[in-house]
Amino acid sequence: MNLAYTRYIVLTALLFLLAPIFARAEGLVVNQKFISDKEIQVTFSGPVDKAVTENIQNYTIYEEPDPDIRLELSSAVLADDGKSVTLFFKEPLNTAKTHVITVHGLAGIDKTTFTVSKSYLGYLFGILISALLINNFVFTKYLGLCVFFGTSKKKDTAKGMGVVFTMVMVVSALMSWFFYNFILIPFDLNFLQIVVFIGLVSLTVQAVDTILRKVNPILFNSFGVYLVLVIANCVIIAVPLILANNNYNVFETFMLALGAGGGFLLALYLMSSVSERMQLANIPKTFKGLPIAFIVAGQFAMAFLGFSGLQLF
Repeated sequence: MNLAYTRYIVLTALLFLLAPIFARAEGLVVNQKFISDKEIQVTFSGPVDKAVTENIQNYTIYEEPDPDIRLELSSAVLADDGKSVTLFFKEPLNTAKTHVITVHGLAGIDKTTFTVSKSYLGYLFGILISALLINNFVFTKYLGLCVFFGTSKKKDTAKGMGVVFTMVMVVSALMSWFFYNFILIPFDLNFLQIVVFIGLVSLTVQAVDTILRKVNPILFNSFGVYLVLVIANCVIIAVPLILANNNYNVFETFMLALGAGGGFLLALYLMSSVSERMQLANIPKTFKGLPIAFIVAGQFAMAFLGFSGLQLF
C-alpha cells in the first residue's frame, strides 16, 4: 500500500514539474497548414531560432498511418519575422492524410510534435469542386461525348438529362460502393468489379426509365435513345472505378458522384445555351452539326483549363 502511494506521489510530482514544458510546447505552434502538395507552413507564437528551424535534420515527418516511412525535406525557409517556417518536400504529399511533424531543439525543447491535416469538410468539398470544375469529366477527360452532343441541342432537354444523369450517378455510385466494400473485397472478387458496376448502372437506369415513362412522358420522349445510352456512358462507369481505386468512404463517394453529375449537367447547360444561339447564326454549311459542336466544346475545354491547379482548402 505504501509503495502504491509512493508511486502516485512520484508521478504527480513529475507531471507537475513537466507541465510547464508541455504547455510551452503546445503553445509554441499556433498554426500549421498545407500550402501545396509539396509545402507545409508552420506558424509559431513568437520568433524562433533560424539555425534550428532551417536545419532539415531537426525534422521528423511522416503520415500518421505509416510512422516507419519518413518523408524527406528538400529545404526549410524561415520568414523574415522569424515567426513562420515553410517546409519544402522532395516528393508530393498526400494532403488527404494527417501528417505528424516533430521538431528537435525548437525553443530549447527536446521534441515539439504536432500534426498537419486538412479540414475533412473542406476535403469533401474539394472532391465535389474537383469533379465539378477542375476535373470535369466532359471538358477535361472527354468522357460521355455521345450523350453530351446528343442531348445538348435544347436547354430543356439538357437540364432534364443532366438532372436524371446526376440522380442515376449518385444512386449507382452508392450501390457500387456498397457492393465493392461489402461483397467484392471480402470475397476477393475484385476482378468482377467492372461487370458488377455495369450491372448496377443498368439496374438504376432501368428503374429511372420506368419511373420517368410514367411520371413525365414528354421528357422521356425527348431523351429518345440517349437515356438507354447512359448505361454505356463512360462517366457513369468511371466514377465507381475511381472510388474503388482511391478507397473512398461513403461520404467521399457521394461527393464524387454528385460533383461528376453536376459537372455533366453544367456541361450540358453551357453547350445547349450556345447551341440555341447557333441556330440563329449564319454558319457555313460544312461546319453545321457536329463540326461546329466540337469546335465549341473545344473552346469550353480550353476555358476549363483555367481551373487547373485550383485549391480551395
